[in-house]
Amino acid sequence: MIDGGEAIRKLALNVARYTGLAPLARPFVGGIGAILMLHRVTATPEKPDSVNRHLNIAPGFLDAMIADMKAGGYAFVSMDEAVERIKAGGSGGRFATITADDAYRDNLTEALPVLERHGVPIAIYVAPGLIDGTADLWWDVVEDIVNARDHLTLTTSAGPTLIDCTTQARKHQAIARLHAWLTTEVREEDLRTVLRDLARSNGVDADAPRLRTLMNWDEIRTIAAHPLVTIGAHTINHSNLKRLSEADARHETNAVKDMLQARLGIQPRHFAYPYGYASAVGCREVGFARDAGYTSAVTTRHGVLRAGHAGFLHALPRISVNGRYQSLAHIRTMLSGVTTPLANAGKMVVTV
Repeated sequence: MIDGGEAIRKLALNVARYTGLAPLARPFVGGIGAILMLHRVTATPEKPDSVNRHLNIAPGFLDAMIADMKAGGYAFVSMDEAVERIKAGGSGGRFATITADDAYRDNLTEALPVLERHGVPIAIYVAPGLIDGTADLWWDVVEDIVNARDHLTLTTSAGPTLIDCTTQARKHQAIARLHAWLTTEVREEDLRTVLRDLARSNGVDADAPRLRTLMNWDEIRTIAAHPLVTIGAHTINHSNLKRLSEADARHETNAVKDMLQARLGIQPRHFAYPYGYASAVGCREVGFARDAGYTSAVTTRHGVLRAGHAGFLHALPRISVNGRYQSLAHIRTMLSGVTTPLANAGKMVVTV
């Protein structure tokens, strides 16, 4: 997805690294551990130049990162054990937990073999609607729509708007415009209908991205049976909970448990908020996850774990491991904890 803050974050990472601030600060701000967030892990992305390419890392980088973190003293643990270690204030030593959102097929085919070699657990958060087709990987559909045409017409609140898609730069601008339109001007409840109407009118198959890249239920059952894998919940339809009514948001958070139980025979104990940033999850949504009985819930807020998170198990931060920061130096800097207050207005215990 579009992220205009990449250059600023990379600048902060490089400043912390080259000034030597990160290793010096680690004993004071490094915390007790970290939850790492993945999406895709593949050496052969279908669209290597996609605007969404940052969602992918190479299996070789995952392998190198795990080895580097182990050499640095991290123990890799499951989400269940991570919760217990947080409650214990990190007394068992510095730890890390790997998580992956959306259930991409390459988690099974390319990431799992790496995890098996290292004996490292993973929690995979599944949104049943994405698997069943009642929800779409809309960010990929948007890119397909823009790539299919030189011009698009959107019917916005200000009337019909013509969008130029004639050059690569214009296409990137068009994708950003569609992202903003769908996530701010279109109601969350209407997003799928509007997206599919736009896809249909431009000759794009809205089902293609999810069928091409996400696991099906048989594949999810296969990976769920693996001893290193924990299946968590990611709402029913990957909805932005903050944009829904209380009744609808609670349904997305609660009913997904029974859906995964019916499909997999597993009652999920852990939850991930779709999108996970400030405009998608706040105190209200944290309350919904707590009320639903989950043991933990994770956001996409940037931060390491601290002992204080024992009181905020349903608002845990993560470190995003993605294509923008596919560098061991960047990972070490983020794990040092020095970027946590930089990204959160000075906060050390990052919640919502």
